[in-house]
Amino acid sequence: MSNSFLSFSSVTKKITMAIAGLFLIVFLMVHLGINLFILPIHDEHKEWFAAAAHFMGTNWVVKIFEIVLMAAIVIHILMGILLQIHNWMARGTRYKVAPKSKTSFMSRYIIWTGAVILLFLAVHFYNFYFIKLGIVEAPAAANIPHPQEEYFYEIAVYLFTNEMIFNILYLVSFVFLGIHLNHGFQSAFQTLGLNHKKYTPFIKGFGKVYSIVIPLGYMIIPLYFMIFG
Repeated sequence: MSNSFLSFSSVTKKITMAIAGLFLIVFLMVHLGINLFILPIHDEHKEWFAAAAHFMGTNWVVKIFEIVLMAAIVIHILMGILLQIHNWMARGTRYKVAPKSKTSFMSRYIIWTGAVILLFLAVHFYNFYFIKLGIVEAPAAANIPHPQEEYFYEIAVYLFTNEMIFNILYLVSFVFLGIHLNHGFQSAFQTLGLNHKKYTPFIKGFGKVYSIVIPLGYMIIPLYFMIFG
């Protein structure tokens, strides 16, 4: 009875983490689309970014989505930690039966890629979301009169232009995010039972492309300011 309960609990955690992870994967695409407006891709790129930030900060539908997003982040992290603790507790048994494949290697170390991403999220929230909430003041050197969504552009440009440590953490974090996505994308679909000889190769291939293209898209932003800023 106890073993059945633990097994069911573990499966439930994996499914919950997979659903939250897939939601975050979709969000990464949307967020990247907005962030790319930081780059001078058009004469009005700053206005576009400010308008998008203002819309996301004031629209009630987006505010509900923001709550769902925060919940997805917390759930994904919490389920990952609980599953990792479960794996550590069962380490002796697992090592006797688990083959040392590439997949098991990624499974063992995905918690550490997640830890790096969590560190980046903490820094990111400190520099943006907490400023929006008024918990943290914007950098004085950024010359922002009243930090709200409209000034996220100035804060971002200031950080990318003047804070080398922030840039390095940003770049390293998205390298780890790519590794995390490469395993997590395929694992999420497998956990949800979406395996098929026709579709699984496509899902794996799409996951690999996604795990490269999306992190690179984010990394272009600090690299631009480091080179041309």
